[in-house]
Amino acid sequence: MTPKKILVVDDTPDIVHFLVVRLRSEGFDTLTAYNGLDGLSIAERDRPDLIILDVMMPQLNGFQVCRKLKENPELSHIPVLFLTAKDQPSDRFWGEEVGASAYLTKPVDPRMVAQTVHELLGTE
Repeated sequence: MTPKKILVVDDTPDIVHFLVVRLRSEGFDTLTAYNGLDGLSIAERDRPDLIILDVMMPQLNGFQVCRKLKENPELSHIPVLFLTAKDQPSDRFWGEEVGASAYLTKPVDPRMVAQTVHELLGTE
C-alpha cells in the first residue's frame, strides 16, 4: 500500500522539522512549504492526502490557503488540519468557516498531531 502523503505548511523551520520527523515515524510521506503561496502551489501539483497549515504565514495566511483549496473542486476533498498558535474562539471560528477539518494549537503534543492525522485519514 502506498503511504499517505501529507503537506506541512509552516514558516517556522523547527516546526516543519518536528512535524516531518513525527509524520515519517508514523509511516507517512511528507511534502513541505514555508509560506502559504508555495503551499498552495505544492497542493495543486502534488495532491496530498492531507494538509497541515499554520495560520500566520507570509504571502498567504493559512485561512486564505484553506479557502482557496476548498474553492477548487479538484482539491476541496483534501482534509486540512490547522496547527497554529492562534487559540482565540474567533480563530477557531474562522478555521471552521474556511473549511478546516480539525484545529490544534501550539504547543502541541506530538501524539495528538499523529492521532488527529490518523483520524482524518481513517488510517487508525
